[in-house]
Amino acid sequence: MLLERGYNDLGVQALLTATGTPKGSFYHHFASKEDFALQVVDLYMDGVHEGLAACLSDHTVSPIKRVRSFFEATRDSYRKDGYLGCMLGGLGQELAGVSDAFRAKIDGCFMTIGSQVATCLIEAKSRGELPQTSDPQKLAMLLVNCWEGAALRSRLRRSPDPLDEMLDFYFQNALNS
Repeated sequence: MLLERGYNDLGVQALLTATGTPKGSFYHHFASKEDFALQVVDLYMDGVHEGLAACLSDHTVSPIKRVRSFFEATRDSYRKDGYLGCMLGGLGQELAGVSDAFRAKIDGCFMTIGSQVATCLIEAKSRGELPQTSDPQKLAMLLVNCWEGAALRSRLRRSPDPLDEMLDFYFQNALNS
């Protein structure tokens, strides 16, 4: 519901009604709506970490292919949600201007994803799959940043095309510079 409606358009009462949760139970587990949404981000990141581990840990596969497979798996998960995009990106766009807590939390999530991707790109560089002049940290953050923009366009179009176009461009051009 948070991904579908966004933070500001999701009332606690609508959430309680949809889940059959008594108000007292909600406030027993969450100090506020903000606390709830921040914990949803943590839960979302648990899934992201599982995806990263599943895709990036197979050292029998090229590091570049592992990185792409993570983003392709993420694209496939977006399909299941009707191309609503990335919860981190959606909440970040909606709340970064008004909430320091969300801005810091979501930026930290993106940095974590970028760091794990960078580790794979460092391995790619050591294997000679990237030019020695490349900067794996910058390349990883560029990929995360471009992905988030493509995820927004994917949501607008309800289509995987922006995600696929971005991945094709990045893996054909950005990594060979």
